[in-house]
Amino acid sequence: MDRDTVWHHIQQQRLEVADLIDAIDDRGAAVWETPSLCAGWTVRNVAAHLTHSSLSMPRMTLEAARSGFRFNALVNRLATTDPRSPAELAAGLRESAGSRRHPPGTTEMEPLIDVLVHGQDICVPLGIDRPMPTDAAAAAAQRVWAMGFPFRAQKRLAGTRLVATDADFAVGDGHTVSAPIGDLLMLLTGRQVAVAGGAPPN
Repeated sequence: MDRDTVWHHIQQQRLEVADLIDAIDDRGAAVWETPSLCAGWTVRNVAAHLTHSSLSMPRMTLEAARSGFRFNALVNRLATTDPRSPAELAAGLRESAGSRRHPPGTTEMEPLIDVLVHGQDICVPLGIDRPMPTDAAAAAAQRVWAMGFPFRAQKRLAGTRLVATDADFAVGDGHTVSAPIGDLLMLLTGRQVAVAGGAPPN
């Protein structure tokens, strides 16, 4: 997938998640404290996190220094201490939807993975069905499989062959797990999903 297509998907997904945040907010304040699929984060934390990938370099450097230049600590602190209201988070996503900024040391694929996976982290626990674009999910899944940190998918899923039922995607060797590409992407990023062929070995 070429870079312009990746950024088009990112922009579209950010706008759709902004609409999602507005719709969720109509359910009342309590919904924001629902545990997400992202371990340790509420739905609200995930929504806040999605606005942080386009932070300016000076702001990112400052926040990194405050977290001792520890990546996980930085990401977690920003997500759990963001004081903005859901409406402000939605506005922030819309404002940055077309931004092509991404954190140092990453590519345009990381913001794509982020918005696809975290959109499901929000939707699944709230019982919201939100399909992923198949081509975008396949590109994101290929990237996750190829990279090490932070998902370490090849190590976690050693002895497993993942086969998409709706896209040209197959990786790994061993026990076959077949599922739609969106479910495989969630599995690759460490989320628990129901898949054909049973759960992959630990």
